[in-house]
Amino acid sequence: MAAEIALFDLGHVVLDWDPARLYAKIIDTPQERATFLTDICNMTWHTRHDAGASFADNAADLIRQYPHYESEILAWGRRWMEMFDGYMDGTAELIERLEARQVPLYALSNMPAEPWQEMLDEFEVLRRFRHVVVSGQIGLIKPGAAIYHHTLERMGHPATETVLFIDNSLPNVEAADALGFRTHHFKHAQGLEEALVREGLL
Repeated sequence: MAAEIALFDLGHVVLDWDPARLYAKIIDTPQERATFLTDICNMTWHTRHDAGASFADNAADLIRQYPHYESEILAWGRRWMEMFDGYMDGTAELIERLEARQVPLYALSNMPAEPWQEMLDEFEVLRRFRHVVVSGQIGLIKPGAAIYHHTLERMGHPATETVLFIDNSLPNVEAADALGFRTHHFKHAQGLEEALVREGLL
């Protein structure tokens, strides 16, 4: 069967998101900043937001451990939008081309629930998707199989082999592969364009 639906991850695929962008404004010393993002506000900690934890609750645990970094920890949620720098080069244009061809567009993202409405208001391309599964809203995260099954349900139960899943995380791609999705491991827009052409979507 041919691909008929495009299912996008968001961070590092559609949106240019990098916490270091915010913390470059907050912590002057590169070494201290790197240590903070590696040992304190790291991706393991952030994954709890993606799984449904609130910014406030998740910050509270860290603040008890690192009270001298209270303002920096709270900035993760309070200044979330400063982690973004628009879109990844070329991806929004590919989404516009897919939409022009009437390809059904969906998104599946590990993303906190709290800032989602602000992100929708800020990034017009997000409103082009027929539905976006936001992990923090449902308490499921990639690469767990349950969130892929939930997404298929929200898309109307298409055959997995008709869905091209696009993600920059190899574990997420491998999980989708195991469930029968067509997949593309995103590295840059040129590679994605080639994959979309190969799949007959462009």
